[in-house]
Amino acid sequence: MTRPISLAALTVLELTPPAMVRCAAEAGYSHIGVRLVPATATEPQYDLVGDTPLLRELEAALADTGVQVLDAEIFRLLPGRRVADHEAAVATAARLGARELLVAGNDPDDARQADAFAAFCALAGRYGLGAVLEFMPWTQAKDLAAAARIVARSGCANAGVLIDPFHFSRSRSRLEDIALVPAAQLRYLQFCDVPAAIPQSIDAILAQARAERLFPGEGELDLVALLRALPAGIPVSVEVPTQTLARTVDATERARRALAATRRVLAQVDP
Repeated sequence: MTRPISLAALTVLELTPPAMVRCAAEAGYSHIGVRLVPATATEPQYDLVGDTPLLRELEAALADTGVQVLDAEIFRLLPGRRVADHEAAVATAARLGARELLVAGNDPDDARQADAFAAFCALAGRYGLGAVLEFMPWTQAKDLAAAARIVARSGCANAGVLIDPFHFSRSRSRLEDIALVPAAQLRYLQFCDVPAAIPQSIDAILAQARAERLFPGEGELDLVALLRALPAGIPVSVEVPTQTLARTVDATERARRALAATRRVLAQVDP
């Protein structure tokens, strides 16, 4: 089985988006994830939304290499933020040929967050895109069960739940709960590894998530069991930030190592 394997932006965050495309092509990925909206104020900021020179450069790199866009991120559901405010970025994602939009739930009002997610799905649907809610233990969609409830409440055919092994582990979500999520809502997954021991504080978990993960198969998570619990062949987005390693190993070599490690794990599951 050949499934799409995407290079997530966080794995090589030091690269500009066009450079990331070339890195992905050289390392052997079929897809990339594009970070249209920064996750933090301290990370690199790129002017990609709208008909910008950098967006056109990114489009040219995609056309030259044949690399495609799997997902675009990160769309936050925030108190006081109108869903319509996301439309320019959603339109840019569609222009780039993305399949999915990655959504984070950051509204503490459960009902308002669920309504906002449904509205975001409707916006994404107008552009032919899926909207996947990624649960993270420091957000208001803290675990698989919480994300699944929000997605189910939306009633939208293009809505999904995004599973990342890091967040799955750190939120103490359970493999058996994956079976409660309709297969159509498991549209793709992120991939990485990590030690089994969970840090004691949310701040420590957050720091580990953003900076120091492990390549698949090099940690202590049961990634094979996780893959077997998910629909066969769904795309994989390799998200492995390794800031310490990045001090001595360049982005393309890290991307190669991450892909090779991912393929070794996938080989235990894919026929």
